[in-house]
Amino acid sequence: MAKKGDDPSARERILLAAERLFAELGFDATPTSRIAEVAGVPKGLVHYYFRRKRDLLTALVERLPDERIEPAAVVVPGDIAESLRRLVAELDRRLSASQVLSHLLWREADTHRAVRDALRSRYDVLVNQVRTVIIAAAGAGSLALADVDSAAALLALAVSYRHSVARHAEDTPDGPDEMERELTFIADALTARAAAPRESVPSSGLD
Repeated sequence: MAKKGDDPSARERILLAAERLFAELGFDATPTSRIAEVAGVPKGLVHYYFRRKRDLLTALVERLPDERIEPAAVVVPGDIAESLRRLVAELDRRLSASQVLSHLLWREADTHRAVRDALRSRYDVLVNQVRTVIIAAAGAGSLALADVDSAAALLALAVSYRHSVARHAEDTPDGPDEMERELTFIADALTARAAAPRESVPSSGLD
């Protein structure tokens, strides 16, 4: 329950301080007292909002941008490559304001199960997002679902990896070109599969 005199922005300042310090020093090397100092609040207030330090990581995951995008906003009927290109561009746009946060959470996922589980859930959402866009662009029934699932998983992995290292994008100048090559390869493979004639069912010889 909020008390008279509480600062409504205190929780936000604590999260901003935690994000900055975790990115600079790492989670384990950042004491709660330092978070309180940078946030300009008493140490007890940090524990008031976040009982355990790892609860800060869980709260930071919730600050990542929503990855759910309406297919109609990106799909170009009949053009898988352009549809996926627009999807990736929109995901990149949403990430641009939280590159440091994304990078630190992917790093901390190695040792914090709650973060790992949360990022896995976001990955599953991304796979379904890519899958939906591919089917909408290609047309229902034009591709084998196994092919769509494989392509969605591959592109989601590529996007997730790029977002996990986005903070250091300046160190990988070929990043955008590499993503374009991967995207084009996947789209070309799917288009070729869609255009390939269906295998005929062998005759039983009883006709």
